[in-house]
Order: sequence, then structure tokens, then C-alpha cells
Amino acid sequence: MTAPLVEVRDLTKTFDVSAPWLNRVIERRPRQWVHAVDGVGFEIPKGQTLALVGESGCGKSTVARLLVGLHAPTRGEVRIDGQPLHATLVTPQGQALRRRLQMIFQDPYASLNPRWTVADIVGEPLLEHGLLTGRAALRERAAELLTQVGLAGADLDRFPHQFSGGQRQRVSIARALATSPEFLVCDEPTSALDVSVQAQVLNLMKDLQRERGLTYLFISHNLAVVRHVSDRVGVMYLGRLVEVADKRTLFAQPRHPYTRMLLDAIPDIRMSGRARTPVQGEVPDALNPPAGCAFNPRCPHANARCRAERPVLTEVDGVRVACHAVEERRI
Repeated sequence: MTAPLVEVRDLTKTFDVSAPWLNRVIERRPRQWVHAVDGVGFEIPKGQTLALVGESGCGKSTVARLLVGLHAPTRGEVRIDGQPLHATLVTPQGQALRRRLQMIFQDPYASLNPRWTVADIVGEPLLEHGLLTGRAALRERAAELLTQVGLAGADLDRFPHQFSGGQRQRVSIARALATSPEFLVCDEPTSALDVSVQAQVLNLMKDLQRERGLTYLFISHNLAVVRHVSDRVGVMYLGRLVEVADKRTLFAQPRHPYTRMLLDAIPDIRMSGRARTPVQGEVPDALNPPAGCAFNPRCPHANARCRAERPVLTEVDGVRVACHAVEERRI
């Protein structure tokens, strides 16, 4: 197996969502905390793609921001090629490490400055990291990057509002590639695009991965997209990983009841007649999660142990899964 470029150990992020101090004093309310990410751990080998899936609010985007240093973890550690990410970013060596990782954001309409031309947008990382100086050199490099993502060098003087959604996302990808990164964090990069445009952007990302040997963390709630782009899949629920498996294994033989429910929610185009269980219930309140396994109120296999004891991610038949029912061979 290829050596991991990205290693995540016990990653935890807690947000203080308490009311203002005076309100708490008057109303005698305690402070409140949300465990957006709770003890997540995984590895991504060089040149491969790990996809994180789950319902909205499960902590996927917070993991993405932790992995590029936009948030500092409450606990745990992220290592990039053996270097501790957050400890290194505050040192003189942090600039070099930051060049090796970039992020593609979800909304191409909000992630580009509407007052800047494409030349300014794509050239900004080159200036910030001191990779190029001089207007002519910057424009030449920006034009090369645009060409690599399927746009024309003549687009340099256009503004974001003059592009379609798919073209804007290509500009975002060109900006992310400006520093020649090794690791790209993609936070639902196609969710705001039409289906036909999604396919074009995804194929572009796969081509760039083959050409440059890029490593991806791909955040999505679209399982069809995940099946197309990923090598391994991690399923998140209420801030925790509940299953991590090879893509083919996960789609063919999902182990965790939540993973099964997610896959059963996909329309059965082939009309195979397979028994399907629709997703039941609602995601619990993150401020007051249930005791034991967080999924137990929605799980058809929950028992007394599930309601009292929180499962840990353990390997069962080559798949990492956090489920008492799987561990006890009840399902």
C-alpha cells in the first residue's frame, strides 16, 4: 500500500454556542458546546481519493477546514507527509507546507471575488507565496493554468459574473493548482452545478489527479459522485466516522445500518427488486446527542448495549466499522 500523505488521529473540534454571558446569568443557563467533529481518524495514501459522505450537519465541512488549517482542532492531530499540520503552520516552515495543500470550495458563486479579474484571482496564490513576480510572468502562468482546466488564456481579463457555474468552478480549480499542491480538499465542489456540468468538472479533477499525482479528500452527500471519484469512502454521522471501507466493498456490502440506509435511499433505476429500507427518523440534536451509539434512535438493530455504550471504530472483515450489531454478528 502506498505510504499515507495525510494522517488524521483522534481529530476533534468543539464549538462554543452558548448564549451571551449576561443572558446566561439572568436565565441561569449553562454554557453549551457542539462536538462538530468527535474523534475522527483516517489515512489517505498518496495519489488516492478518500470521500467523506453523510447527511447535512454531520461534520464533513468542519473536517475539511481542519485539514487545511482554517480551524484549529480542539484535540487530535493532522499530519501531512509526517509533519504536524497545525504546529508547523505557525513556524517559518508553515508557508512551504501551506503551498502543498489547497481547498476547492462548495459554491463557485461565493468563493470568487466579484471585483477581481480572473488574472487577479488565479495569480493571487502566486503572489502570496512569492512564486512569481512581475505582471507579465503572472499573466503567463495564469493563462497556462486556465488552459489546463479547459478555459482559454483570453479569459484572463473577464470577471466571475461573466462565466457560467461550471466555468467558475474551473477558475477555482485553476486557483487551487497555482501553487502546485499535492493535497486538495474538495468541499462538495459540484453540488451547486447542473448534473451535466458536474460530470465535466469531476472528469477534469480525475484527469488532473492522474497527470499530477494529486491526493484528494472529497466531501459530498451525493453517493453517485462518490462512487465515480473515490478509492475509499468514510461515512460520517453526527461528528463521528461510522464506517470506512474500499469503495467497491462499501457499495456492494455495506456493514453499518446507517450506510445501508443511505444506499437504500438511492433510486433503484435497474428495478432489481432488492428489499430496501428508506431512511427513517431525523438526525438528533447535536447539542443533546443520545447516549450510547448516536444512531440508535433510528437503527432497527439497536439493543440495550447500543443505547448505553458508544461503539468504537474497529476492523471487522477488512472494514472499519463502529457498530455493536456488526461486531456481535447480529447483522
